[in-house]
Amino acid sequence: MDSLPDAIVQYILSHLNNARDVAVCNCVSKRWKESLPYLRSLYFPRNSFDSHSGSDSPDTIVWKVLSTIACLEELVVYSPFTSAGLSSWLLLVRSSLKHLELRMDNITDYQECLDSPSKLDCINAAKNLESLKLWGVLMANPPKWDVFKNLQSLEIVGARLEDPALSAALSACPNLTNLVLLGCEGVRSVSIELPYLEQCKLDFYGLGNCSLYLTCPKIELLEVQGCSWIRVRETTCLRNLSIANNAGRVYMVDFGKLSALEFLSMRGVQWCWDAISKMLEWSSEVKHLYMKVEFTGDLESLLPFPEVDFVEFFNSHSKLQKFDIHGAMFAALCQKNSLKNVEPGFSIPCLEEVVVQVRSPLNAEQKISTLESLLKYGKNLKTMVIRILQMKSSHSSTDDFFDEICRLRFMNRKIVRIE
Repeated sequence: MDSLPDAIVQYILSHLNNARDVAVCNCVSKRWKESLPYLRSLYFPRNSFDSHSGSDSPDTIVWKVLSTIACLEELVVYSPFTSAGLSSWLLLVRSSLKHLELRMDNITDYQECLDSPSKLDCINAAKNLESLKLWGVLMANPPKWDVFKNLQSLEIVGARLEDPALSAALSACPNLTNLVLLGCEGVRSVSIELPYLEQCKLDFYGLGNCSLYLTCPKIELLEVQGCSWIRVRETTCLRNLSIANNAGRVYMVDFGKLSALEFLSMRGVQWCWDAISKMLEWSSEVKHLYMKVEFTGDLESLLPFPEVDFVEFFNSHSKLQKFDIHGAMFAALCQKNSLKNVEPGFSIPCLEEVVVQVRSPLNAEQKISTLESLLKYGKNLKTMVIRILQMKSSHSSTDDFFDEICRLRFMNRKIVRIE
């Protein structure tokens, strides 16, 4: 390193980001120390100050490090800090800072929300942010933010939110293209109106009874977990859609025509049949369909799916290339009359891969017939995976059914495999 020109040394050391490594390099030589102002990114791990015994507080140490850097673009802090410390840091680097990630650790600290300014309020100083990621956030009151005109990505992971506070935070970020809210609780109704939003991932923790209203004309990817009522009216650009509700029920979905949709995932314990049938109707152009819904029925009643006509289903999803079918939907396709309308010339033209999950030997003859039909009419089928999952029965029909599946695999061993 001693023989290298100063510019090369500065370039190499500018790629350091761990605060511990920076501190070590600072002690190596005067030449190395003079290169540290060229750092672009700085990361303080969770345990950065676990063995600290000096007179300066962790907030002060971070401030001193930041004060030596000329043009910091990214700051990641997982170690504990105070609102006063955060405020002092951001005043130093606010003109150059583009990416900020903070472990807030105040999800249960209501007193911190009453402090003025709070940690959330302090972020307002970093006006030029392009991405913001927060962990462990309590957002009980609307943050005192102006407008982040350059902010394109907002991620909040593990949070307790109140509806007005979330609404105010989103209003301060009008130009978002990426929004991620994961493991968030306390939300009851969410309305998102962001004209440039392209990717949105929402995971609401709790009873699964949230309502979502989304108006984002450029949305391309949408993942929603924990909502019972979903309305997304502008969907011309939507290509990837995933809806799940592991704790509650999906009662209502309202989408526009999903003409660009390529991937659709529907998961959960219970969906109203009206919601399922509408999603299948709107997604006629889909290429990959994943269905893992166990029951239908309104309110408290858990009911099996009604019969689904095999021919009608595949005729209305003619572009389907991959079909992951689990539980109740497979049973619905395996009803006695679902194959009665097969006409000469019928085929499933684009289907290349099928993944079927089987958990019961009931209606074994119809299930085998449906699997054989997929092989027969899927002219381009390359892979069929049959997953035998938790099939518990002491009846001889279980062994007979498994023997039939093994026979099917033997007859089509280049395509079928059993897991």
